[in-house]
Amino acid sequence: MKEEIAKIQSDALTAIGAASGEQELDEARIAFLGKKGRLTAASTGMKDLSKEEKPVVGQLLNATRGAITEALEAKRNALQDEADRAALEGLDLTLPGRPLHPGNLHPLTQLGDRAIGILRRLGFALAEGPEIETEFHCFDALNTPPEHPARNEKDTFYFDSGKLLRTHTSTVQVRTMETQPPPVRVIAPGSCYRRDEVDKTHLPVFNQLEGLYVDTDVQVGDLKGALEFFYRAMFGEETEVRFRPHFFPFTEPSFEIDARLQLEGHDPEWIEVAGCGMVDPAVFEEICKSRGDELYHPDKVTGYAFGMGLDRLAMIKWGIKDIRLLIENDARFLTQFA
Repeated sequence: MKEEIAKIQSDALTAIGAASGEQELDEARIAFLGKKGRLTAASTGMKDLSKEEKPVVGQLLNATRGAITEALEAKRNALQDEADRAALEGLDLTLPGRPLHPGNLHPLTQLGDRAIGILRRLGFALAEGPEIETEFHCFDALNTPPEHPARNEKDTFYFDSGKLLRTHTSTVQVRTMETQPPPVRVIAPGSCYRRDEVDKTHLPVFNQLEGLYVDTDVQVGDLKGALEFFYRAMFGEETEVRFRPHFFPFTEPSFEIDARLQLEGHDPEWIEVAGCGMVDPAVFEEICKSRGDELYHPDKVTGYAFGMGLDRLAMIKWGIKDIRLLIENDARFLTQFA
């Protein structure tokens, strides 16, 4: 049997050495090491050997298998090197390389970073919260009555569990007040979800940035000063900002914010850019109930809140006419912002 094993090894090394391609090499592997290969067949004779012969022959079988495997690997590497050299034949290494186009941040990322940087200068800290929310955090705690249209299934994505995809990042403001005592000064950027029809200005998912400031003596003047500073830092020092009375369930008084801006190819015009207001005392009362204390009692604290759509600001800042361009990953569009 020893002679047979030695003959198998010799034949295998000869076949491997003669292989001129990957297919022939694989055929040699199967012929000698496959399930029905010669070495595999030879190993079945171990059962007929004596106890003294089995260890010696077993070692010989293992050594032969190792030698064949090593030869296969060496030949495979040699064939690959040969193929690489053939592929490089005729290649002119003096030709200039193709230019690499550097990547860049997405316009929404650029604008979000810019907005966060401005608000950090005003003392706001970043806060985060879950995108899957409860009705309490999304509506009840924000003084939104059961019959409000936003709570309808036609406007909001609900799960069978009763939870929902948050419709605004105001939920982060609620969670922040639940876990932190006043004073609080936070901003909450993030994704929001609403059942909007997809068109040039609407998507079912959009990016929002909301802010909250609560302390013992926060006034409307603080709100106006902060947001005027923000929009002038964002769009230029000459930007005019105005506040129009409006209604939101969670603020009183409430305002829509307009900025007088000049879009490319248009005369200057007033454009709605955000909503804001003083936190409604009913919101503070709900926070007190949730916390189980009186730290946010409306007799002790006041505050303001604001919210803006980052997608809308990006469209205004760069004159983007279709919001869908922001999610299509079209390099022809994105390279404009490199």
